[in-house]
Amino acid sequence: MTAPAHGSPDTPSATRPRKGEDASGGAPHSQTLSRGLRMLELVVSAPEPPTIAEVSAQLGVHRSIAYRILRTLEDHGLITRDASGRLIGAPGLAVLARGVQQDLQSAALPELTTLANELQMSAFVAVWGQGECITLVTVEPSHGHAVTQRPGTRHPLDRGAPGLAVQAGMGPEELAGLTGGLPPRVEVEQARQRGYAVSNDEVLDGVSSVAVPLRVDGHLPAAVAVVYATRQLDVEALGRKLALSAERVAGRLGQRLATGH
Repeated sequence: MTAPAHGSPDTPSATRPRKGEDASGGAPHSQTLSRGLRMLELVVSAPEPPTIAEVSAQLGVHRSIAYRILRTLEDHGLITRDASGRLIGAPGLAVLARGVQQDLQSAALPELTTLANELQMSAFVAVWGQGECITLVTVEPSHGHAVTQRPGTRHPLDRGAPGLAVQAGMGPEELAGLTGGLPPRVEVEQARQRGYAVSNDEVLDGVSSVAVPLRVDGHLPAAVAVVYATRQLDVEALGRKLALSAERVAGRLGQRLATGH
């Protein structure tokens, strides 16, 4: 999807935000930084490495502008180019990722590994991210094939079991504060009551997910989830297994907070 070029020279003056404001009337945004971050998102989320022409088209900017953004990201070790010139993530991304909810990632990895290998599904932790559900860490089964869920994958908070479970882990007032008072889907309350959320073919056709809330003081609202090719499964039993894993992850995090380690 092409990102709008707010405040660009060809923006009509009648619709251009006033100096010191963005389109929503708040503090001004950095258009260059926004484009750079958007390029980073496009590159790391693409199913295949994109070309600079493809990325510039998605950004809605001239290729020369896209090249300047690319060179900056290359200088910081966040994007590089393969032998054919296509754009791929660079090792600098791993350094950034290590610092994101690091203790949550390390506490979750043993449980995700067990889930992935026992269920032969990709198991992951997703967290709340400004109206989106963002995959933080994923483990795929060591044998066989499974639906892939890449770290950094994001989708609207109100679509898919992980997003529903993240919302179900919040109290009604907390959730209302984060969503601007908009009522959540009825599935959020259903997930809160039964302890798990289910989605079928909602984010991707042919793909289903089961997720449970994961709440720990000092951490973003999160969910433990699995994703799999849509088929008939005992989702209640799957929900119970995920809930036990979430309890163990929360227990590990609680111990670390109590001991300072």
